[in-house]
Amino acid sequence: MQADLYPSRQASAPRWQERLDPVLHRHDLDNAPIAAELLERFERDGYLVLPNVFSAAEVAVFRRELERMLADAAVVASGKTIQEPDSGAVRSVFDIHRDNPLFARVACDERIAGIARFILGGDLYVHQSRLNFKPGFAGQEFYWHSDFETWHVEDGMPRMRALSCSILLTDNLPHNGPLLLLPGSHRHFIHCVGATPDNHYAQSLRRQEVGVPDQASLSELAGRHGIVSATAPAGSVVLFDCNVMHGSNGNITPDARSNLFYVYNHVGNAVQAPFCEQAPRPPFVAERRDFRALDIQPQRYS
Repeated sequence: MQADLYPSRQASAPRWQERLDPVLHRHDLDNAPIAAELLERFERDGYLVLPNVFSAAEVAVFRRELERMLADAAVVASGKTIQEPDSGAVRSVFDIHRDNPLFARVACDERIAGIARFILGGDLYVHQSRLNFKPGFAGQEFYWHSDFETWHVEDGMPRMRALSCSILLTDNLPHNGPLLLLPGSHRHFIHCVGATPDNHYAQSLRRQEVGVPDQASLSELAGRHGIVSATAPAGSVVLFDCNVMHGSNGNITPDARSNLFYVYNHVGNAVQAPFCEQAPRPPFVAERRDFRALDIQPQRYS
């Protein structure tokens, strides 16, 4: 087992730590799948919005499948579907890269996975996949957090060599709970306070209360970096580093928000034993079965 380079939930007070890992793992930008200035922006800010990566026709294909899944009682009862804590509305459906042939293809689409492979500097696999829903009137907030803090402590991801890709299936507008980020916050790791409870994943996927930063640290990060909203039309892609601080507000409007979500991890950064005293989260939340590299190819959908 590798040494714990980013200890968290182990002390009685929060602490800041300089990031030990690069953000961009390749610098031959002339060979990159997107413009060099976009990759430099990702390295600087920890996130990137790419408008209209997928066509309206492709988004329609994804949305039809999304609606079919929501209407499928077997999907809802699968144990991989997370519901909102208050309304019971579907919040997320996990493991879509394994359970759904269409969304398995999307995971390998070079328009997203090719960019992730360049940023992470080599072969990658899907650490986590899901459909996210924020229904109109009922979509709850998701509090500020660094994904890596959870993936490290609860899943055993050793280093910061992973990123998230969100494919927007609806317009993400200022008022319907878009992703909020603190650009530049990925350069520091915040050691959180509070021991990890047994089976924490079951609660945290609905409302996370352990592994979240303290308000003083959040205020300092926001004062340094500001807060941005990742608003963009359907078909756009938001890429963000594993350690950038992010969250989202609740959706009290009629306009639902949904997205396809993939976490890419470098094969050399595969998870090991968790960096806490609890059992690892189940494999539908954090891949532990297969770390083989994705076969990244051009994809089209109709």
